[in-house]
Amino acid sequence: MASLEERITIDPEQCGSRPCVRGMRIRVIDVLDLLANGLTTEQVLGELPDLEPEDIRACLRFASRRLDHPVVAA
Repeated sequence: MASLEERITIDPEQCGSRPCVRGMRIRVIDVLDLLANGLTTEQVLGELPDLEPEDIRACLRFASRRLDHPVVAA
């Protein structure tokens, strides 16, 4: 299994530095939006045939890690 860093790339010269899948111009948010709109993994793969199932899991892991941050209570 490829690491998250191999699956999700951020390049200042591509897509406005937004996280993309494996250096392609498929943004993580594009994959997440399709899933949020009810598409299954298989349907997402049909819409974006350059993706692999692990890419979709990497998008979900990336989003989860991006949102996981400590909350400091004062």
